[in-house]
Amino acid sequence: MSNVPQPGLLFEQASEALSRVRDYFLRTQHPDGYWWGELESNSTMEAEYVMLTHFLGTDEGDRIPRVAEDIRRRQALDGSWCMYYGAPGDLSTTIECYFALKLAGVPSSEVSMTRARDFIQANGGIPKARIFTKVWLALFGQWDWKGIPVMPPELMLVPTWAPFNLYKFASWARATIVPMLIILTQRPTRPLPSELALDELYLGGRANADLSLPNRGARLFSLERAFLAADKLLRWYEKLHWKPLRRLSIRRAERWIENHQEADGSWGGIQPPWVYSLIALSHQGRSLDEPVMAKGLEGFRQQWSKPSEDGQALRVQACLSPVWDTALAMLGLLDSGLSVDHEAIQRATRWLIHEEIRVKGDWAVLNPGVQASGWAFEFENDMYPDIDDSSIIVMGIAAARMTNTQEEFSRQEVLTRSTAWMTAMRSKNGGWGAFDKDNDSSYLAKIPFADFGELLDPPSVDVTAHVIEMFGRLGYGKDHQSVALGLDYIWRQQEMDGAWFGRWGVNYVYGIGAVLPALAAVGENMAQPRVRRAVEWLVDHQNDDGGWGESPASYVDPSLRGQGDSTASQTAWALLGLLAAGDRDSRATQRGVDYLVRTQLPDGTWAEPQFTGCGFPGYGSGTQPTSYLETANAGWQGLELGSGFMINYHLYRSYFPLWALGRYVGKASAS
Repeated sequence: MSNVPQPGLLFEQASEALSRVRDYFLRTQHPDGYWWGELESNSTMEAEYVMLTHFLGTDEGDRIPRVAEDIRRRQALDGSWCMYYGAPGDLSTTIECYFALKLAGVPSSEVSMTRARDFIQANGGIPKARIFTKVWLALFGQWDWKGIPVMPPELMLVPTWAPFNLYKFASWARATIVPMLIILTQRPTRPLPSELALDELYLGGRANADLSLPNRGARLFSLERAFLAADKLLRWYEKLHWKPLRRLSIRRAERWIENHQEADGSWGGIQPPWVYSLIALSHQGRSLDEPVMAKGLEGFRQQWSKPSEDGQALRVQACLSPVWDTALAMLGLLDSGLSVDHEAIQRATRWLIHEEIRVKGDWAVLNPGVQASGWAFEFENDMYPDIDDSSIIVMGIAAARMTNTQEEFSRQEVLTRSTAWMTAMRSKNGGWGAFDKDNDSSYLAKIPFADFGELLDPPSVDVTAHVIEMFGRLGYGKDHQSVALGLDYIWRQQEMDGAWFGRWGVNYVYGIGAVLPALAAVGENMAQPRVRRAVEWLVDHQNDDGGWGESPASYVDPSLRGQGDSTASQTAWALLGLLAAGDRDSRATQRGVDYLVRTQLPDGTWAEPQFTGCGFPGYGSGTQPTSYLETANAGWQGLELGSGFMINYHLYRSYFPLWALGRYVGKASAS
């Protein structure tokens, strides 16, 4: 148990720590006004980039050896590659990395390759990999296309009112599925020389490989079984010579892909639809020098590639987060007491206002008649403004004031537009999803294709809480319709022990850290039993060192809820919850503040290798399961989170402590 300084000394130390982290952000702001940290994920990003460029036959100069070097540096001692820091090795990720290193020219006899091969063989080899990994292998003739689900491109022609149509899927899944419709139908293959083949990863030989689709523990009479039966019917359909709508549907998919490319060359602002779109267009005959292809390839070579400090390795990011980083850093600086007329706040506000999206994206297909607004996560992603980003941005812009009269008028205008847009994006159950309204057709998550990530974007507690906090900061109370409905949704989602699930951050610490400030912002009684249960949960899960931590493994094993090594970001989330609940002077709060003070680095930041951001918990449906699978169930993804996607946002470790310390010091100054 940590010894905490006396309140007066702790306040002084916290003020000094706050000053250091504030100075860090003031000196690292880009001249244009934004902040931008690395978005670290897992090595499939690099592996798939190597496979993509090999498939396309592009000349990448020294980039491929440097990408391969990054892959090699992240290999675990047991020969595997993992999905997040501290995770067990993941079979599919390891297969992709092993194959990519082979394609990059690393000899199979090298020790690192031998260890990887041993891990893969010990875990069942290629037949046990996820579908997306098998798709990559099939592109090079290393897996039989017969072992891949069928998705006919005629899906492009299904009307939006139908129960199974493109716009029923989440935005990220939709952007991935469209090029996949071409790939899975036309089955492009680039044969490899024998020395690059993966025969050694088939335990019983390739000829004896089980090509059946995974049933994920499906019951005999279930949607999973029904979709597997439908897959067999579609295979029969594919054998027909006459498919009257095939050519039209392929053209429709190709046109959709072209129309959805962003200014930086990406699709959807994320890696998966980007790589598959380039493959699909290439197979459709697009040459590498055509604008759509050239822009797509060049985008990877620019902002999306991050060199190592020594320059010898190169990492390919899954996504870019400048808008998110800027909004969170700006709000933290304001919480720290920085004046609204400070140049850093003026520049950040100006940049964010300029980044507002004024064109209608995919969200408008099922939600027409709403004026476009909102912000995306990335530098370029006009198709998919993000409600979570937008709510945080509005909080910051609402707290700012522009010194220029015309800019102040623009600030007021953008607040009006964006608030109306977010109000219109509320789902029927009272909550908000990340990108779409009422994107909750859970039956779609049962298709054979869905053994990785999430196919849906239903409302989540954390996004809803941020929107509710936004309304509270704008002056709306509990009597406002959207606030009332959102609060009702939040209360319904609270678990018996007082915690809330965290969809986009790990995990319950994030959920509580988002909800309690939202409740306080709209005037909820923070002494009521429901709130106090959440506070007690935080106190009960505080670590002996005074911090809080939670592993991504809690997404599959509920016994691990709130357990993990302390991190700066998760400690800050817990403190934000405690401070919102009025527990500034509690022992738990003081110990948490002391943890942040003691662990701060001289430059004002914190060290945090842990992954505290969540892209996909790996449930398919996007919602927390009502019951968790047993380890013996075929659908259990394991503590490695083989169906999930975890993220280490490199600025989380700094701007969330900035928030927490700023609010702690500010509350003390105001008392």
